Amino acid sequence: MRWNLEQLEVFVAVAEGHSFSAVARRLGRVQSAVSTAVATLEDDLGVRLFERSSGRQPRLTDAGAALLEEARELLRQCERLEGRALGLAQGEEACLRLAQDEALPLPPVLDSLEGLARAFPGVEVQMTSGGQGVVARRLIERRADLGLLFHHEGMPAELERRRLGMVEMVMVCGAGHPLAQAGAVGRRELARHRQLLISLQDTQYPGNERISPSAWHADSFYSMAELLMRNLGWACLPRHVAQYPTYQGHLVELRSDWIAPPLPLEMVFRRDEALGPAAQWLATALTERLRVLKA
Repeated sequence: MRWNLEQLEVFVAVAEGHSFSAVARRLGRVQSAVSTAVATLEDDLGVRLFERSSGRQPRLTDAGAALLEEARELLRQCERLEGRALGLAQGEEACLRLAQDEALPLPPVLDSLEGLARAFPGVEVQMTSGGQGVVARRLIERRADLGLLFHHEGMPAELERRRLGMVEMVMVCGAGHPLAQAGAVGRRELARHRQLLISLQDTQYPGNERISPSAWHADSFYSMAELLMRNLGWACLPRHVAQYPTYQGHLVELRSDWIAPPLPLEMVFRRDEALGPAAQWLATALTERLRVLKA
């Protein structure tokens, strides 16, 4: 390959300006330099790009028209390369890793990521989702930069926490469960039936209080919802999980004098690692969008 980017710039400029002289004036060159650049590019590519007639403006040949968009894309790619290099030189991350609890309300997260794509178009984003414990573990193992999870007291000391919104919890059971037709139920009635709880190790968080002597445990609210649809117990779920389209018509919200408190939502990150510009931007956007959640 003997042609260069400067020749491509001249080719595109002539194709868009339809005049060697006009392009020469815009680029601050003599007309002969512009003509020579185009002729050299034609020799290097082995095709004629323009039809030249005395006294007439240059007109793209069929080959020139076919190659014009290719040339434009190469120049756009160069601009992206230069912009990415500038961002990296200024401290922008090459990759931003976000870990989140799978039961998080997703629309505010997606809105924030959409904004991030506009603000930092060159940053690669890696998203991971998982059940209870996955988010904190990925941060501790330095496999994530930011984490979104539900508050619990057993947070590792290495992580900084930022309180965001509150997620409403509802008590539900399967449509075929005996409690579904019971009307208002109290703690004594709840204790007669199997309770589904989020798995926790040596910790507790609001809404996960054990009431029934019979209990099953899972590390995912969605796994719990699947068990509930099979009438295998009752549980407290985030309202947006209980109302997920897959579960509509299969889960019944229970009325009770025992009301699970709202579940706090938090952002976490390592205390010993400074967040880069993209991570800081995303943290601010997530804070603004998730703070509006109400119980």
